[in-house]
Amino acid sequence: MSATYPQSKGFFRNKTPADVVFMLALGAICVAVLFAVIYPVYFVVIASVSNPSLTSTGEVWLLPKGVSFFGYREIFNDDRIWTGYRNTLLYSVAGTALNLVVTIPAAYALSRPEFRPRRILMLFFVFTLFFNGGLIPTYLLYRDLGLLDNWLVFVLPSAVNVYNLIIARAFFEHSLPKELFEAALIDGVSYLQYFARIALPLSKAIISVIGLYYLVQHWNDFFTGLVFVRDNALQPLQIVLRDILLSNQAFAGGAGTGGGSGVGYDQQYADQIKYGVIVVSSLPVLVLYPFLQRYFEKGVLIGSVKG
Repeated sequence: MSATYPQSKGFFRNKTPADVVFMLALGAICVAVLFAVIYPVYFVVIASVSNPSLTSTGEVWLLPKGVSFFGYREIFNDDRIWTGYRNTLLYSVAGTALNLVVTIPAAYALSRPEFRPRRILMLFFVFTLFFNGGLIPTYLLYRDLGLLDNWLVFVLPSAVNVYNLIIARAFFEHSLPKELFEAALIDGVSYLQYFARIALPLSKAIISVIGLYYLVQHWNDFFTGLVFVRDNALQPLQIVLRDILLSNQAFAGGAGTGGGSGVGYDQQYADQIKYGVIVVSSLPVLVLYPFLQRYFEKGVLIGSVKG
């Protein structure tokens, strides 16, 4: 005779005591992990508007204290910040558009078993993940192609990310039901029409995910501007923020020497500028992510095949 447990109302209805304990423990673990991930971001935000003296002594941990926007004023008073934002926005939008235009059709073609050269082509793609010419040959190649001090250097060389190509290829190969393609062939649909009318509308999730990967890659691109671009008018936001941070830290280091307390006014606020730089560089992507969050949770193929 099986034991009976009193039914509880609400969320724990028809749950055994062991199930309730397990769910409560799992919820506590999830909350702890969420706090460990969210709190560093939250601390950077409140530290960027708090009195740097209170931040350095550990008095700022939950709410901002001694609210001051000095760091943000110093950052946005620099005219270079707007040039950097404009450039990075251009490179991110144009680069992501080119990435998707190249990656998605290539992944679809490589996923079709009827395309016989697909295995040898994938071998060439994967080869580039492990081997490259190195920095100096790459610099010489870009010079010969006229990409040095050219905004296209942020877009063209990174037209395809092989890792994202493999993800998209696996999606087209394993997530799109074969029955859809067979039904489309019966209706006289060509490969191109199937890709444009059926595959793409059913691939919004993978397109959004890969698009976000590419967007973040372009937004955080620091190395390209540091090595291949000398024209300040073409520098991306990351290089501009680096220059602002380094100039303030250098000035702050000199301001603190010889003083009675050893800490100058500008040295005090150098950390606040540092936190402000982190927020300014990360906020646009953080704001964009919630709008794409729903594509990470569920696909759009549920119910597309009947029978």
